Amino acid sequence: MSYIITGGSGFIGSHIVETLLQNNEHIIVLDNLATGKIQNIIPFLENKNLEFIKGSITDLSLLNKLFKDVDGIFHEGAIPSVQRSVEDPIASNEANITGTLNVLVAARDAGIRKVVFAASSSAYGDTPTLPKVETMPANPLSPYALTKYTCEQYCYLFSKLYGLQTACLRYFNVYGPRQNPESNYAAVIPKFITTILRNESPIIHGDGLTSRDFTFVNDVVQANLKAMQSDAQGVYNIAYGQGTTLNELAHMIMDITDNQVDIRYDDPRVGDVKHSLADITKAQSSFGYAPEYSIRKGLEVTIEWFKNQSRI
Repeated sequence: MSYIITGGSGFIGSHIVETLLQNNEHIIVLDNLATGKIQNIIPFLENKNLEFIKGSITDLSLLNKLFKDVDGIFHEGAIPSVQRSVEDPIASNEANITGTLNVLVAARDAGIRKVVFAASSSAYGDTPTLPKVETMPANPLSPYALTKYTCEQYCYLFSKLYGLQTACLRYFNVYGPRQNPESNYAAVIPKFITTILRNESPIIHGDGLTSRDFTFVNDVVQANLKAMQSDAQGVYNIAYGQGTTLNELAHMIMDITDNQVDIRYDDPRVGDVKHSLADITKAQSSFGYAPEYSIRKGLEVTIEWFKNQSRI
């Protein structure tokens, strides 16, 4: 089989790349390296089944050339930050909505069977009902969340109007090896890990009672591959199915690293959702999604990777 991974040099995309290569699939990675890192796929660049193209999903003519004779698209390319979208909504709109529309148009015109799209749990917003179920109304609270929800609607329309199979996977707080802790917009887990490994105090925005359904990246890869291999279409929650507060997270990392430090508390961030927890029944029944990593098991793997990076 032959696949394209947009954003394949990014954190999640590079893990999809790695697994597909292990399965001896032929893949093309398309990435403009705006948020992804070439270092994430350097170990794979000499593989005869991998082709890397530096380019943007906003370049429709490029997509039209690349999408010929391809079986499926794993669409991970995006500007992936709530805070960045609040600061620069136009850039997020261009990359996320226009880029996704280009991917869908090129996939339709090339006769590709299926697009698996990296959607986001942020589409649910701050509705109090837990766990989040796909039938709940969307309530995006940031430009980023709105772009991801809009892309879901485009996927639905392209399935209905043109027969292009699409599956939208609403990721819940993905973490794991290769996640960048250095960006101003970095996710909380790599920031906490690297800070605590330096015996410094992690910063929690708010009271620490904010909770997330943290999802290990290997489970997200599993969901992508199973969704692609099936005929399932629509929107699916991809998570572990258990909530963890930021206070619990920080103390768990301290326990695993055996580094005890004080926690610093700061003002809550604009656009952040207070609680997030997924019902994953639909993905389980539709294409056999079965998460394998509890938060502690995933943290142990992730912390070991960050320790190795610091030794390097």
